[in-house]
Amino acid sequence: MTIVFTIASGKGGTGKTTVTSNLGSMLAYYKKRTYILDADVGMANLGLVLGLEKMPVSLHEVLAGKADVHDAIYEGPFGVNVIPSGLSLEGFKDANPDRLRDVMNEIVDECDVLIIDAPAGINHDGIVPLAVADEVILVVIPDISSILDALKTKMLTEMIGGKIRGAILNRVNSEDDDMTKEQIEKMLGVNVIAMIPEDANVRRASASRAPVVLKYPSSGASKAFRKLARDIAGVKESEADKAVESKKKEKFVERLARALFPGVR
Repeated sequence: MTIVFTIASGKGGTGKTTVTSNLGSMLAYYKKRTYILDADVGMANLGLVLGLEKMPVSLHEVLAGKADVHDAIYEGPFGVNVIPSGLSLEGFKDANPDRLRDVMNEIVDECDVLIIDAPAGINHDGIVPLAVADEVILVVIPDISSILDALKTKMLTEMIGGKIRGAILNRVNSEDDDMTKEQIEKMLGVNVIAMIPEDANVRRASASRAPVVLKYPSSGASKAFRKLARDIAGVKESEADKAVESKKKEKFVERLARALFPGVR
């Protein structure tokens, strides 16, 4: 049975698209038939961070009734299927977000997991992704305004009969953060299901048009995304995952050897 997740937040800049692209890629890596869809038709970024911004057909054309959804599906990292929204204002003007339910009905039987990257904030365009999801995952950063805005999104989701899976605490820097995991859970009234550390490699990967789990698989953020994907997919840590960590340790030993013995190569 397909499960539909909507990745939501109360404000922009929390990392929803980063979560969507990396979580979706890793679920595909763990052999789940995974689709990721950019429902933020006004401020689309999913295609941009995956290098799909110049594709001939996007969700804009589908929501405008000018194309079939299958014409807007592209293969991403590890075989994840990506449905990006376009970047043009003209396409945005013609797109009808209310058609999103019809789009989902056409693809829902083709996948195990469908992840929707929702628009930030509380508006008409954002209600449909919250309403159609089996579970909504909130993305927050350790900032009081982010938490309060996410709380409003949670309340709206529950008001329309939706269910909250939990919250992902993104860009965690324990030394500088003002709020702890426990404080955030108490304020939101939901569990924090993953903590993604602040990691410069996330921005480097985005600049390269790739998810961090593909570009920098041994980074701290990648490790956290892999664990989150395993938890959602219900799979154990694989030998491939362990190999990534082993490779990371080997690189450290090599660097240490070069520092202690400059002649070593």
